[in-house]
Amino acid sequence: MTESYWLAEPAQVLAAANVEGRADVAIVGAGVTGCACALALAEGGLHVRVHEARRVASGASGRNGGFALRGGAMPYPWARRELGPETAAELWRLSERYLDRMEELAGDAFRRVGSLRLADTEELDDVRAEYEALRADGFDADWVDRLEPPLDDLFVAAIRHPGDGALHPARWVRRLAAQAVAAGAQILEKSRVESVDALDSDQVVIATDGYTRDLFEPLDRVIRPVRGQVLATEPLEQRLFDCPHYARHGFDYWQQTPEGNLVLGGRRDASLESEYTGEEAVTDAIQQELEGLAAQLLGQPPRIAHRWSGIFGATEDRLPLAGPIPGRDGLWVAAGYSGHGNVLGLACGKLVAEAILGQPPPELQLFDPARLF
Repeated sequence: MTESYWLAEPAQVLAAANVEGRADVAIVGAGVTGCACALALAEGGLHVRVHEARRVASGASGRNGGFALRGGAMPYPWARRELGPETAAELWRLSERYLDRMEELAGDAFRRVGSLRLADTEELDDVRAEYEALRADGFDADWVDRLEPPLDDLFVAAIRHPGDGALHPARWVRRLAAQAVAAGAQILEKSRVESVDALDSDQVVIATDGYTRDLFEPLDRVIRPVRGQVLATEPLEQRLFDCPHYARHGFDYWQQTPEGNLVLGGRRDASLESEYTGEEAVTDAIQQELEGLAAQLLGQPPRIAHRWSGIFGATEDRLPLAGPIPGRDGLWVAAGYSGHGNVLGLACGKLVAEAILGQPPPELQLFDPARLF
């Protein structure tokens, strides 16, 4: 019952790719970030070795809600205030480009079905302001003020983001890993790294999002582990939700899979402090809240097939860290997505790889780790 719905899908055995002797780059973590970084580095001609403590996608990359959204953890109006209008728009455009990149690479693991940000009466003004800011800056967004059952009893309006998508995250990352191996990267599963000091490579990339504990002690001060709990029902008899849905500033989110299962997560705010943890476990308090939300959406108690949790990394300013770690030559990080790692993880892995290859992209300045060290 505590296995991720996504990870329950059988995984193909990765083809062997040998990198003899010392690798040019060692990557810690075979989630979306590590695999994206490995693919780009291998295509750039470097010898790459990825160390994964468990299996590919076994961390947050295979334990999330399966959302592929543009933007980041900040709502767009907040990003405009905190980062400035030009930088906020640059971040959103970056995420749009990497949604396109995901569509190119993911095959049937990605469905471009849009997403729906829902507003109850308390959130209505904030959601409307986000819609107006996005439209003012030239981004696609549709205002929805007539919702279909069962949403009309719970919410009053929504923003439809037409370019977003639904993801089978474990299938996607496993596919990305296979492409990295085909390009020449070596991925070592069940190869736990206790400290970056144990790795003998010219360059080391920490790509573990919220699973950074003890790898490099200064990171523990700037990336905080957060637990997100999820459940999946047995397949429903009818299709109720055609795209990812989210509400209450991301504290509620759900989608219905092509097979009919409702995958639903959130309610972390019911016990907020206890969810700042690196422990992968489910708790009665949060799971009961999730079951209650599922019952509201379905009109009857849900039949649960899976319960699980995953750990994501949160930063103080809700932006990832991606780039060289100050004061430590050859050490890089791409982590801390604050719950928005499916798309930004793909982006940051590729951006860091480009910098290691000697062509640092200007977008990397958005995520410079020096701002928090």
